[in-house]
Amino acid sequence: MSRDTIADIITSIRNADMNRKGTVRIVSTGITENIVKILLREGFIENARKHQERNNYFLVLTLRHRRNKKTPYKNTFHLKRISRPGLRIYSNYQRIPRILGGIGIAILSTSRGIMTDREARLERIGGEILCYIW
Repeated sequence: MSRDTIADIITSIRNADMNRKGTVRIVSTGITENIVKILLREGFIENARKHQERNNYFLVLTLRHRRNKKTPYKNTFHLKRISRPGLRIYSNYQRIPRILGGIGIAILSTSRGIMTDREARLERIGGEILCYIW
């Protein structure tokens, strides 16, 4: 039985956002580091740092949301896993969907690495659609 690390990241971030946690700790792999770099560059998270415990490496993410507000819960951002181990979703660069008219992003795994939908359209390459973030 294999683990879906991308779904684990998305679920951890979504749960921490719903519970108004300031930080999230996720397992560090090559794919997770690339996705976190994209989230950091696009402004969905404030900070990311690498942490080591014994022989295991973790990424500690600082989420961006209103921490001290007493208003009812409202999601700061939404994450949705698209391609999964049981059903892979591929797209060429012309058919990559625009999330909320360009407000959100789609993260793709291409032959040139993991990148956003805008970068893939500029480089004119398609790939596997990993997730949507808005």
